Amino acid sequence: MLIIGGYGTFGGRLAELLCRERRVSLVIAGRSKSAALAFCHAIPPGATREALAVDRDGDVARRIEKVKPDIVVDASGPFQAYGKDPYRVVEAALATGTHYLDLADSPDFVRGIRKFDGTAKEQGLVMLSGVSSFPVLSAALVRDLATEFRRIDSITGGIAPSPYAGVGYNVIRAIAGYAGKGIPVRRGGSEQTARALRETRRFMIAPPGEIPLFPRTFSLVDVPDLQLLADEWPEVREVWMGAAPEPAILHWLLRRFAGLVRLGLVPSLAPLARIIHSTANNVRWGEHRGGMFVEVRGRDAEGAEISRSAHLLAEGHHGLYIPSMAVEAIVRNWLDGRPPRAGARPATAALELSDYARVFADRPIAIGTRNGAGTGVHCLHKRILGTAWQSLPAVLRAVHGAGPKLTISGEASITRGRGVLARLLAWIMRFPAAGENTPVSVTLERHGDYDKWTRNFGGQVFASTFTVGTGRFEHLLCERFGPLTFGMALVPDAGRLNLVMRRWSFLGLPLPRSLMPSGDSHEFAKDNQFWFDVEVRLPLAGFVIRYRGFLAPPGLSHDPTAQTPSVSRSRSVP
Repeated sequence: MLIIGGYGTFGGRLAELLCRERRVSLVIAGRSKSAALAFCHAIPPGATREALAVDRDGDVARRIEKVKPDIVVDASGPFQAYGKDPYRVVEAALATGTHYLDLADSPDFVRGIRKFDGTAKEQGLVMLSGVSSFPVLSAALVRDLATEFRRIDSITGGIAPSPYAGVGYNVIRAIAGYAGKGIPVRRGGSEQTARALRETRRFMIAPPGEIPLFPRTFSLVDVPDLQLLADEWPEVREVWMGAAPEPAILHWLLRRFAGLVRLGLVPSLAPLARIIHSTANNVRWGEHRGGMFVEVRGRDAEGAEISRSAHLLAEGHHGLYIPSMAVEAIVRNWLDGRPPRAGARPATAALELSDYARVFADRPIAIGTRNGAGTGVHCLHKRILGTAWQSLPAVLRAVHGAGPKLTISGEASITRGRGVLARLLAWIMRFPAAGENTPVSVTLERHGDYDKWTRNFGGQVFASTFTVGTGRFEHLLCERFGPLTFGMALVPDAGRLNLVMRRWSFLGLPLPRSLMPSGDSHEFAKDNQFWFDVEVRLPLAGFVIRYRGFLAPPGLSHDPTAQTPSVSRSRSVP
């Protein structure tokens, strides 16, 4: 496999994904042979590899003929700037009888490859364009969501990269080139024009049972999906795709500069591409996590309005590789005797989610779906967890799903912090005094959209209310103590339910996350009993309190032979 741009951002990551695959021989190509050679030595051993100097603006056919690869992959770009002869590599591949794949993100380029379809079929060649997250993964997500729809009215999607992703210069060149300019979009059932980066939408990526990303603002970007998804689903009336880079302040500044183009004050942001690239790769803060979402709205078989959304979340550096995984998945299918059918076309239908599952395996990448707003579900935990609800032990589901009123009793041990500030805070919050084997009872009451929990530890009573979060607290369980509200992610893991603090506020005003309470808090089932372990720590006060113990739900008998489920360390995200 010859990878043009093989030591660049996307080509290099593709090579890393395949470098241990001994059924593949890699030819890492680019304008600099020395850079290609250094990259060959830097990646892990496995597949054979060699370096080659290739200039896509030069005699590409001669270079391909020299290597005689089975597949040539164009991962160079920016495809929006390929000039008067944009399909030079495609034509070279046809001339040499070589299969062709690319990671193009230019809508016109990706759609335009169809003109080579007849020739490719005659030669039995596979020629796929746009083999990347947009539109391959996004289209696979839409197909997975669309099974319950009689008609799809709108498709909305977006990508939220980690601020530590490392954006390639060619990607920035492309974005700077179209920022603030008119781009074609499907709207109102017809093709209209919208201004790139000037339209925004707010969304939170939250696969059920995972710690969600913080809400992000997505800006309209010029990607192949805007046209290809409308080609795939002709009845759709609107398609909108956005990106939400971090830090948010840099994204906001980029949108403001795009406004200058929109007003005609500057012709283009292309001259600023170097500055934007340097800033994006050197000014970094925030969570080292990224994600992607697709939301579909339309009508079900009975004609009722419905909406479903798919959420993808990647931890750490693993999200950096997802744009290149479409090519990896196609190559691995090919090696296993399942090549794509011959012809030249956009890669919209090249893969399904099952193909991605293979390349996502053994990586902290989660995908989940959510249905609308969870109407008709009274249990708060079930509404938030969605499809992850069934992963909870039966005891936890019985307690959280009970209603309208339930009182359960048990025992607890309480440990209190000894610092002055910790004792003061515990007194203000009316937390119980320290003690062992303290009798405890908890009364759960359901009142419409909120639950009230009243806890009695040996005669000391304190209460709080729970709601499903909205706005900045969306997809979080919100617990309120007087004027303070705490937003927690519900994360099932190895038989227990972790409560991970994500946000807090005072009288609705957001408070700094750097001062937010923390602690390893979770629930689990043991011996048919509801066990809890709650810890509260504060940055300034240190350890405040920990209370742990069990509650015995009525109707569930004690089984002394039942084994305690394995408990893994809870996830924590700063």
